[in-house]
Amino acid sequence: MSLISPACRDALQNWLASQSALKGAAENTLTAYRSDVGEFLSFMTLHFSSPQGLGALQKITIGDMRAWMAETRKAGTGARSLARKLSAVKSFYRWLADREGFEPSAVLMARAPKFQKKLPRPLAAEAAKAVLDTVELQSTTDWVAARDVAVVTLLYGCGLRISEALGLKGSDAPIADVLRITGKGGKERVVPVIRAARDAVDRYLTLCPYPQGAHSPLFYGVRGGALNPRLIQSVMARTRAQLGLPATATPHALRHSFATHLLEAGGDLRSIQELLGHASLSTTQAYTAVDTAHLMDVYNNAHPKA
Repeated sequence: MSLISPACRDALQNWLASQSALKGAAENTLTAYRSDVGEFLSFMTLHFSSPQGLGALQKITIGDMRAWMAETRKAGTGARSLARKLSAVKSFYRWLADREGFEPSAVLMARAPKFQKKLPRPLAAEAAKAVLDTVELQSTTDWVAARDVAVVTLLYGCGLRISEALGLKGSDAPIADVLRITGKGGKERVVPVIRAARDAVDRYLTLCPYPQGAHSPLFYGVRGGALNPRLIQSVMARTRAQLGLPATATPHALRHSFATHLLEAGGDLRSIQELLGHASLSTTQAYTAVDTAHLMDVYNNAHPKA
């Protein structure tokens, strides 16, 4: 970032502020944007052998864009990550062009490399149940074991992101029939809570040695602070090792499993979109491919002519 001119640094900061204020971008998203666009601006400084002011940014050509993408790939960045970086740069340029009154076509015309879109990797229903049954064996401390079961049950039973589950406060307890969740981009959704999840949280609250104030975290770490998501990731790693599950059996895979199993049971895509808090139905449609793969397996295994 030290290579970037003050004018470009200010423009980047103002764009990030607009993403936060107008679009409700999450902090992790803003951090990624800052890194991606900052790297692009730093490259252009080196590419032209001088700091690039706002005027110089308006003159970037498609050849300059190709040079940046080639150098980024040469540094080991994969096609998917480069596509993400290019998307951030284009978003920044749309904002900058609107503000400064220039035509950003050279940047917007740059094409990301093609890549195979990864489908969600859900667990089979039996494997998901085995995870719920095995998580509590990863700790010899009763309240910690109950805590881990409660978190994992919320991920699978309600389709929560790990950040959403660990963002719950004492004011959310006791868990009601529905939870009001604020997800990515500040988007709010209402999620039904199955009895197994409510019971798991109730058991954890009974055993937890720390007080539950309205503004305190619902899930505590052993030292009394908010539970770190890495601890749940570690619990899942030990659980999948014990069960012989693949490395794709992560906390986030439980959210994918929630959606896929609902779809397999006849849930409609639009309702699942609402439950997951996806801004676009196209994001949820990835589960259609997963479900289709499941149906093809059933077909190939059961059809008399297969």
